[in-house]
Parts: sequence; C-alpha cells; structure tokens
Amino acid sequence: MNTQEKFVITVSREIGSGGHTVGKKLAEKLGVHCSDKELIHRLMDQFNLDAAEIERIKGEKKSWFNDFIQKVAPIPLDQNPRLKISPNGDVRHLPEAEELIQAERDILRSIAAEGSCVVVGRSGFEVLKDFPNKLDVFITAPRESRIKRVMYKQHLNEEDAEWVVDSVDKTRDNFIRRMANTSRYDLRNYDLVINSDGLTEDQVVDLILQFMKA
Repeated sequence: MNTQEKFVITVSREIGSGGHTVGKKLAEKLGVHCSDKELIHRLMDQFNLDAAEIERIKGEKKSWFNDFIQKVAPIPLDQNPRLKISPNGDVRHLPEAEELIQAERDILRSIAAEGSCVVVGRSGFEVLKDFPNKLDVFITAPRESRIKRVMYKQHLNEEDAEWVVDSVDKTRDNFIRRMANTSRYDLRNYDLVINSDGLTEDQVVDLILQFMKA
C-alpha cells in the first residue's frame, strides 16, 4: 500500500471490539479524513429522516405479499410504516430500503474519491472493493470481552449487553449477506484481521501501521 498516493482503509469491526475508536485514531495518526458518522448525517439530510428511521428502513425485508395486501386492503395512514405524517398533517412516502442502500453506497464512494480516508463500518470493504490502493481491516474480539466493553460503554447490565452484542452481530451479517452475498466473517474479504482482546486501541493502531509499512 502506497501512502504517498491517494489511499483508502476500511475498518470493519464487531461491536465491542473497539474498532470504531481504532478507525478514528488511525485516521488521526495518518492525518487523513475519517468517515464514520458523516455518511449517516448525509443520508439524514438527503432523505429528511433521523438515524433510527434510516436503520429501520434499511433493515426491512422486501415482500411482494405485503405490497399486494397494501393495494387490496390499504393500511390506515397513521399505521402505515411506509408513510410519515408531519405535525401539520402533511403525508410523504418513505424511501424503500434499496433506495437508501444505493444512496449510502454512492455517498461512501464519493467520500473515498475525494481523498485519502479511513472508512469505519458501512460495509466499506465491499462497497469500495474496486478502489485501488486500499487496505481492508477487520477488528474482532471474544464475545465475552465484547459484552464487558458494551456494558461499560453503554452502562448496561450483562443481560442487556448480551442482547445488544448478539442482535448487532446478527443484523450486520444479515445485511452484508443480503447486499453483497457474502459474510462479514469470511476472512477472505480482508487484508488484515486483528483480535483486539487484551490490546489497547493505540496498540491495535500500531499493528495496522506496522502492517502498512511491511
């Protein structure tokens, strides 16, 4: 990887592995842009939705049966998840999941095209797979240590933290399988995989930098 030319580093991670912080620290060390929350903010502006609405729509499953039922027996406006009613009574249709996903891909590719950057999450390894001079990293850790980290970071008890970890793991992998027909756990998708258990975020960053030099 040539850091003297425009480059992209994608950091995929399991929740509770510290990967988000690693991505930000890596970008700081390299003096490049870090794309993490920027993408979701652009989507929020483009579609006039909040983050929770965007994630809900992206997670919807396309169903011809539901579309058929809506045509023959329409759901009342205030109960229809495909519509959004403003306080003044204005009604607008929400975008389909595929529309949001394509917009997200377009935004991410435009960010990567603008200059060297570190992309945290957002399926960067797949969306940017044809970009030259790119490094794909995956940060993992044992489930037990990830649960402890989520308990600490989100101030949750163990049972709730377990639910968060398992739910996010399943949701993220299902999304990748649906979008790219691959698993985020297929290590062939990455150039470097790091188990962060027992390491600080700075130590993980140093490992990535050493790999880049090698």
